[in-house]
This record gives sequence, C-alpha cells and structure tokens, in this order.
Amino acid sequence: MSFDALGLINPLLQALKGLDHVTPTAVQAETIPAVLAGRDVLAAARTGTGKTAGFALPLLQRLSEAGPRGASNAARALVLVPTRELAEQVHLSFRGYGRHLPLRTVAAYGGVSINPQMMRLRGGVDVLVATPGRLLDLHGKNAVKFHALQTLVLDEADRMLDLGFARELEAIFALLPRRRQTLLFSATFSDAIRAMAADLLHEPLSLEVSPRNAIAENISQRVVVADKKRKPPLLIHLLKKARWPQALVFVKTRRGAEQLVAQMLHQGLKADAIHGDKPQPARLKALGRFKRGEVKVLVATDVAARGLDIPAMPVVYNLDLPIVAQDYVHRIGRTGRAGASGEAISLVSADEAKQLAAIEALVGQTLPRDAVTGYEPEHRVPVTGPAAARAKKPRKPKKPKKSSAEKKARKRKQARRAGGKPVHRTP
Repeated sequence: MSFDALGLINPLLQALKGLDHVTPTAVQAETIPAVLAGRDVLAAARTGTGKTAGFALPLLQRLSEAGPRGASNAARALVLVPTRELAEQVHLSFRGYGRHLPLRTVAAYGGVSINPQMMRLRGGVDVLVATPGRLLDLHGKNAVKFHALQTLVLDEADRMLDLGFARELEAIFALLPRRRQTLLFSATFSDAIRAMAADLLHEPLSLEVSPRNAIAENISQRVVVADKKRKPPLLIHLLKKARWPQALVFVKTRRGAEQLVAQMLHQGLKADAIHGDKPQPARLKALGRFKRGEVKVLVATDVAARGLDIPAMPVVYNLDLPIVAQDYVHRIGRTGRAGASGEAISLVSADEAKQLAAIEALVGQTLPRDAVTGYEPEHRVPVTGPAAARAKKPRKPKKPKKSSAEKKARKRKQARRAGGKPVHRTP
C-alpha cells in the first residue's frame, strides 16, 4: 500500500515524497482513513511505529478542507504531550508534513518565557502542540481559547499519567467543547488509559499495533557486566572501539550526565548532555548539535526517553539501568526506528540485579551478557531470568539415613506383624 491509496491530498503527498516516506506503517494505514472520516481513535503502538504521522497527516487535511482559522487566540486542533522535547518534535513534524499548506502550528511548553508563546497565539492557530501545565498557564492569561476546537489529540497519554498530569488533564478536558473528535495514542492500554478513553472517546476505532512492552525485532539487546565505578571508562572504551557515527547514552541523574560528558570530552569524544536542570534553549541547542552531527555522543536522563526522534540512531547505551522497567522499553526505542536495525547495550553492576530481572520479566526474555577483557567485575552480577528461578526453587529435604540398629529393629517389627520369627544372620 502507498500513501496515495489512503486518500491524502496532493500537498501532503508532495511533503511525504520530499521526506522519502513512501509506504505507510501499520498504525498509519489504520488511523489515517479513520481520522479523515472523523472517527475517534484509541491506538496503542510502541515508539518508532510512525504514530505522529498517523494523526498529523489526516488532521492537516481536515483543517485545510475546513477553511481558514477562526478568531484570535483560538486553536482548532490541540495536541497534548508529556514533555518539552516531544512537544518540539511533534511541532516540527506538523510543520514538515504541512509545508505546502497555509496552516499555522505553534508549540507551547514550560522552561522558556511564556510571552513569545502568547504573541504567537494572538492571530489564532490551526494546531497547538502543548504540555498540560503550560497550556493551563496560557488559558489562565486568556492567551488561548477553545470554542473553535475541532480535534483533541493525546499523544503518549500513559506517560502523561506517569508524570502526574492527571489533575491538569481533568482541568483541560473541562474547558473543551464536548462535541469534538478525540484521538488517544499510548504505548500501552493500562487500566487508567482505558478508563480515560471510556470518558473521552465515542465509539472509537480501537487499535493495538504491537504487543504490550514489545521490543522491535530489529533491535539487538545485550548486557555488559562491570563494577559500578568502572562503568564510565568502560563505556568510553566501547565507544572508541565501535566507532559509532552517533550514540545515545542514558544515565540516572543530572549530575551523572554532566560528569560523564566531562570525562568524554577529556578523552577526546565530542559529547553533550540534556537533562531537567538545563534551560530549554540549552537543551534544544544540544539536541540540534547532535542531529547535525556536530556532537557524536548525547548523554540524557529519562527526560529524553520519549522525546527524541533521531533517524538511523544506531545504538543506545544504558550506563545506569532505569528504576522503572517500563522506561527501558522507551529508552531503547530511540534506536531501530522505522524498520532500521539498532543495538541496545546495558552496562550492569551487581547492585542492579533486581532492576535487570524486572526488565527481563517485562520484555519476556533473558538478555545475553558478557564481560570486556580488562574490565571484568570483581563483584559478580547475580544470575537472572529462568536460571535464577530454578536456583531459588526449594529442594525437598533428604530423609536422614537410618542406623544399623534401627534397621534391625524395623525388620523384627515386620516379622512379628507377619507372625514369623526374625532371621538372624551369623557372621
């Protein structure tokens, strides 16, 4: 199937051709016709399956066919996302797909001044991509209105709930027109997501493109065991040896990200970091340098686990395993996107055995592990997976051996019961 067969208009097809998008993914083939028909959609698809285009393309077409935008400060389509990085990414996707259409898209998120965002909204906007907190701030200042809203999109809805946006979402839903199209996209169909969908969606197309917590088959996963203190030099050794064109490294803390970047720069590796302590302009600058190839290694905390879309990312390293196993799936989903092959390498120390076991249980497989010569760990990483389960299975206690006197007494007792005399052997 081609995009032409999905009923998209020529300006969108031209944009797709310029982006070298030829064949729609499974989620795009299902959602585009449904959204064009005005249906509500509930879709679960793992990261990297192309769901942004699945709602962006038909939304742009519907807005284009509906005519010019409405009054000032009004938004015709609202896309809610959990993080600043994802807001910027989705905004750029809308601009790319709609490059041949006279439509306006604005991104609004915290961490930067609100005044420029208020200015951009004055003339009205066709598509507003926003994080929940900043959207409520804008509404509180009368900078955005929803009376003309036609479509609401919840992108990464499960992540918004994970980050504690439930109250903000409820406040936003109360402000929106009841008659609208609603599209809900999530990596998983949790009970909370299903409950939200039941309240918001009307007879939706329900779509589950991939199994829950599934890892793309084109991503190769492995574990390298190492002592905690030796992880940074081991990572630098692996990066230099492999000579990846680019690599994305996930760490647990903001301080750890900065320390690792300093060590890499000292060793001659071009690296930068993005994390919550960095101002948004600095984060966007670091991401831009990485996408342009000026930086070879990007070190990130989980703030970037669902907000980065970097084509042909060859490898993802986990210097620290995530506390929540689900975040592992989103981290390594930064590689192997759109059918490309990718590699996920996790450096694991003895104190992370429980986290590794939780990840293996989540993804349903035991990850192969090895050690690097010269960096072998002094503290052994405990066995995980099915082998660990077998080792923990309790064994039946052995019966104590009977003494010779007990054996003779038992024979005499058996003989009396049988009515005979015990037999005594002479030596």
